[in-house]
Amino acid sequence: MTKPVILCVDDEKVVLKSLKTQLKEAFGDTYSYEVAEDADEALDLIDELAEEEVSIILIVSDWLMPGMKGDEFLIKVHQQFPEVIKIMLTGQADETAIERATLQANLHQCLYKPWSEAELVETIKSGLYQL
Repeated sequence: MTKPVILCVDDEKVVLKSLKTQLKEAFGDTYSYEVAEDADEALDLIDELAEEEVSIILIVSDWLMPGMKGDEFLIKVHQQFPEVIKIMLTGQADETAIERATLQANLHQCLYKPWSEAELVETIKSGLYQL
């Protein structure tokens, strides 16, 4: 049986590395951790995992990325996979984008950079608790 996936999407490699490290420390081998550097790469990865029947249970996405913004990305994901828990992580999202993601993508929560590891872990736990 394949482990459920937590997907992190951010255009900064250092942020992705940090997220992955913190998630592994907090949740160990319970989940698989995937990363993507932009929304298009993430959508391709989601399609590949869906074809392999691997479930993505949670996505942590940056808002300000080249190409597609985080709110648009999360709305797209929600249309296809409404059960996925969605968290936006941002240094500069505007309130309109957060509101749009909340209404149209059932955004679980928005965290602000720089985030605290404790806050990230608690937000993810509260999201996973809904499953």
